[in-house]
Amino acid sequence: MSTSILTRPEKLASEYDVVVIGSGAAGLVAAVRAADAGLSVLVVEKAALLGGTTAAGGGVMWAPNNHLAKAAGYQDSHADGVAYLSEAAGHVMAAEEIDWYVGIAPRAVDYLNRNTKVSMTPIARPDYHMEWKGSANGGRGLDNNAFDPQDYPGLSELIRQSSYFPLLTMTERDELNGRAADPSLLEHRASTGIRTMGGALVGSLLASTLDRDVQIAVSTPVQELQPADAGWKVSLGGAAAGAHVAATAVVLASGGFEWNSRLRNAFLPFPVTPISAPSNEGDGLELGLKAGAAVEDMSAVWGVPVISTAAHQYDGQRSGRMGNVEMTLPGSITVNSDGKRFVNEALNYHDASRVFASINPHTGRQQNSPAWLVFDSHYLAKYPVAGSTPGKPAEWMASAPSVELLASEAGINPAGLVSTVTKFNADAALGMDTEFGRGATPQDRFLGDAGNTPNPCLAPLAAGPFYAVPIHAGVLGTSGGLATDFNGRVLDRRQQPIPGLYAAGNVSAGVFRNNYPGGGATLGSAITRAFAVGEDLAARLSPTS
Repeated sequence: MSTSILTRPEKLASEYDVVVIGSGAAGLVAAVRAADAGLSVLVVEKAALLGGTTAAGGGVMWAPNNHLAKAAGYQDSHADGVAYLSEAAGHVMAAEEIDWYVGIAPRAVDYLNRNTKVSMTPIARPDYHMEWKGSANGGRGLDNNAFDPQDYPGLSELIRQSSYFPLLTMTERDELNGRAADPSLLEHRASTGIRTMGGALVGSLLASTLDRDVQIAVSTPVQELQPADAGWKVSLGGAAAGAHVAATAVVLASGGFEWNSRLRNAFLPFPVTPISAPSNEGDGLELGLKAGAAVEDMSAVWGVPVISTAAHQYDGQRSGRMGNVEMTLPGSITVNSDGKRFVNEALNYHDASRVFASINPHTGRQQNSPAWLVFDSHYLAKYPVAGSTPGKPAEWMASAPSVELLASEAGINPAGLVSTVTKFNADAALGMDTEFGRGATPQDRFLGDAGNTPNPCLAPLAAGPFYAVPIHAGVLGTSGGLATDFNGRVLDRRQQPIPGLYAAGNVSAGVFRNNYPGGGATLGSAITRAFAVGEDLAARLSPTS
């Protein structure tokens, strides 16, 4: 099948039923659902490549009680999903919000599975808090099967590459136990344009939009959004500078504001290193604010520990890589400048990242930033560290023949680090972390090394030379933003819907209100709300409704 993927500026129509701003999962799900209702849809993307942070990331969606999990033999129910989410976020989410999410998320999964090219597989990743009522030992996280774009020539080249994830499905990556992937598999997928993880989700959604004649424009930021008689006047820039299109409804799905230093300094309580699409500069947020929108949870982020070096560049910007797997694997510890461990390193990445920002009450400064991942030569021989080759130290790793000398080299308190390693090694030899309980739960052990016994997350740091790598509080994206109702309609300061204006994804306040119930919560929030947006657009604007 040959298809023209992009719409050139001169080919844009003068008006559309729906204009979607942003081409990540949120924008594309809303676009597909609206198009299925017979609506004319334009997707405009600020960047030159499609997919936003979805394409850059792991692509997993968290959806309780979904039909794919049940078909694979996992046990779940609406009641269990409600019970678990009540434990995870009941202190900030109203009961009706929780019931709404647990009801709509599986409907979104069913719609995508039945009506689009999206192909998902439940993974055996447990919820982040198995001790809570209603938790599930797998199935709620949905991985994307590899997407082959051969029927859509040129499509793969238009999708943003991940800044660091290999061309593996998340299931394949989990099965590696922290080790490097088969180079021949990666080379084959790269040469054929096959996409995985978030890239597979974006690819399958883009293919679905093309099947529905949705128009797509890249390098086309929205400069102005003004109310008009029948909806909105959308003023375009970039490749379509000077063009205007009319839209009955506008869907803001342009990502968070984590790459905008002005907005970060205004709203976030501590410094962060973003690893999302650098085009996420809060454009949609500011368009919504100018239109009179209210905001919620503006200090909230989708947090993650990040390893960042000068070599970690994304779109020419200093970025980084998720460091939670490196923190979890046996033979490493994470310490602050005093040389002390400060967290269970195998804790889920969102909750672990919060601890980096803990304030020392005596100094008023962050007591766990800076921090370092410290490991020994056995660890280096087995596992890649932020993309390094196992067994080969990278130039950005501090190294020394002893723990004490390593501390001096890295700027860590030597006595503190020696004391910490001594205690940790004694615990690791017995397979029990007496300080933080690392590896004591199923969710801890999931990303450990199953071949390391008795605890897949613990091994002594015993073989020199020893290494240290800085690790920081980072974000997959901000998760505070425009206030919406259950249908994704943007609300004003009086909590009234602004006619014809919708929002989904990180431009809007996240469903879970700065909580992270399980792997894939970011996309769970985005896709579920985007599906609700599409349903509302279909109900209000469809010529057959």
